[in-house]
Amino acid sequence: MPPRRRLTPADRRAQLLAVGARLFSAAPYDDVLMEDVARQAGVSRALLYRHFPSKHALFAAVYQEAADRLLEATTFDPGATLVEQLAQGLDAHLDYFIAHRHAVLAANRVLAGDPVVRTIMTDELDALRSRLLGVLPLADPRTRAAVSGALKAWLVFVQVLCVDWLTQETCTRTELRDTCIGAAVGALRPLLPQDPAPNWPPAPPA
Repeated sequence: MPPRRRLTPADRRAQLLAVGARLFSAAPYDDVLMEDVARQAGVSRALLYRHFPSKHALFAAVYQEAADRLLEATTFDPGATLVEQLAQGLDAHLDYFIAHRHAVLAANRVLAGDPVVRTIMTDELDALRSRLLGVLPLADPRTRAAVSGALKAWLVFVQVLCVDWLTQETCTRTELRDTCIGAAVGALRPLLPQDPAPNWPPAPPA
């Protein structure tokens, strides 16, 4: 075990989260051992458990941090088109999903029924829906309610589709992203007074 460095409690927690994130991304959830986290962080198991009382607690903290960072990376610019905004948000998430495949599969498969992990994912999806509602032209409360429901269903669709794609890449990343964009456009068109994406789908190359 490498020599332990003196860190403040906040810095030590950040270090342990970084080590945990790396290990949960590199291997399936069941293969990650707290002993490995402690060894790679250069701390005792007792110190690790002082910060995170279980592997589940460590994973939940890692995934919460990832969700927070994804929300920071997902910005919806009112000046951009709907398709541009959706593409930016999807690309940010796909970048993370591909780089952290094991962690995403753990959250959505191994720990799918865990209330803490489910809350993290639900909160992120709700935040994304709220941001999208803020940039769409919603004329009245009835339209807002209808669009909100459509976006909620669409975000779940995207989540399920992307997780399935991580287990078996049945199409290219671009095809996956465009399928998600097309589903959003198709769901919103009947609910909005104007076509939210008049140039979608793009014309096929000559």
